[in-house]
Amino acid sequence: MRVCPLLSVCVLTLPLGIAGAPYYTFDGEGFPACNDVAAVHLPSSVDEIQSLVNNAIDAGQRVRASGKAHMWYDTMCSDDPNTVIIRTENVNAIYDLDTKAETVMIEAGVTFLQFAEWLHDRGYNSGFTLVNWNITLAGCVAMGAHRSSLREDSMVAAGVLSLDIIDGEGNLRHLERDESDEWLAASTSLGLLGVIVRMKFKVYPDFKVYADQKTLDDDEVLNGDIYGMVSPYATANFWWWPYKRKFHWRYYDVVPTEMSTQEGFQNTFSVTGAEAFAIKTLWNSGRYLATSNMLAEEILFGQWEAPNFREKTTNQDITEWPVYGWSYDVLIGGLYPDQKPVWEHGLNGYTLELAFPVTMANAVLKRARQLFDDELKSLLVMTSTYRSGINIKFGRPYFDLLGQVTYNTSDGADWSKGAIMFDFPTFKPTVGDGSRFNEPFYGKLERALINEFPCRPHWTKNTREVFQLATKNLDPDHLARFKAVRERFDPNGVYRSVVGEIIGVY
Repeated sequence: MRVCPLLSVCVLTLPLGIAGAPYYTFDGEGFPACNDVAAVHLPSSVDEIQSLVNNAIDAGQRVRASGKAHMWYDTMCSDDPNTVIIRTENVNAIYDLDTKAETVMIEAGVTFLQFAEWLHDRGYNSGFTLVNWNITLAGCVAMGAHRSSLREDSMVAAGVLSLDIIDGEGNLRHLERDESDEWLAASTSLGLLGVIVRMKFKVYPDFKVYADQKTLDDDEVLNGDIYGMVSPYATANFWWWPYKRKFHWRYYDVVPTEMSTQEGFQNTFSVTGAEAFAIKTLWNSGRYLATSNMLAEEILFGQWEAPNFREKTTNQDITEWPVYGWSYDVLIGGLYPDQKPVWEHGLNGYTLELAFPVTMANAVLKRARQLFDDELKSLLVMTSTYRSGINIKFGRPYFDLLGQVTYNTSDGADWSKGAIMFDFPTFKPTVGDGSRFNEPFYGKLERALINEFPCRPHWTKNTREVFQLATKNLDPDHLARFKAVRERFDPNGVYRSVVGEIIGVY
């Protein structure tokens, strides 16, 4: 549940040039992405980024690039306090739209919201290579981000045709899309090859889509044709409500522009102050009482039954499915103009996200269901503590070295049909010691899913412990090939991170 809502706040947590403090992203104080850094820099051009990198190299410092941030835990940096952060949000030009080739150039700090609005004003969009409104595209490529789709290219890197990266020796390297290991490493680089400062991106003439949603019982999904429910659509996902034993199945596809004049806009993260106060009160009570979490899930499930969309031209609630609108507004959306994101209301969270072969989707979800039910045998009722339940997403296969949806790996599993992502955010109580109701359950769930199934971790949504557990499931050959590229790009480990250390690429 966490990007920096107020940039000044994030700067003030560590004033530029002041050493020896944590670096926070959007959850703010108490949620460090890096535990101790020497300085934070806010450049305004690619040349300035390169100059800052070279200055850090000369000073014997490590460097980490930070976009708007989609970072839940202290894994962005290494634990070397002589690390500087280069924030990229002011390096955000979009230029050279080529309508014949359908390409455009973007710089390091361009977010999806900025990109979508810029393209829509010119009659284009980025297809289905998109994710949340508040993340930079360069950051998405670095962490292997994706939309939920088995039918369409949904990895953000799939839309990149070339990129420029400042390597660990301060040089600007240009990479064109090909099948070399350099490109396969750069597609999900974890920021370990350098700072991605420019990308050529594929774009498409703008189009409208619809969103529809059905409510299903657990059995209809756990024993259903999950692949068949998701793969026909341009994008689709499930929201799972474990206490209710229900799923919301949402699916989207393209429609003719003239089919509807509606311009729906999805609420991705925003809530009113009253809603935030009420749910935070319930969830804090749920630190001690399962009944509070049960009531919260009942309320939020009811809210999610109705479309979480407004008519963009009037800001009025849309009350019936399906919803129609321009692609980005419906597929992603953002904040309603009279609301704030959940993290600005102090609704902070933990999260766990793991990817599994979609051929094992039923087995994975049944195992999770069993783990929930095992707690019930001890009279411990476990629920979702997130505004939209547990997010079950999907990814079309895309070959690179460290992506969640790569294939032809040594685990012997069939990843060729794509992946299912189990994305389980949970509320972090602000009472007691911050632990959740029945905290040991979450460790049981992590260990069972990681140890019993081939899986891959999301690179910014997991703890150090999860990475340590999950590394055994990564392909040793892919890791070795990535390490070889990293050593060429960054021989002295300037861009070192905890994640890179854990997976063994140093």
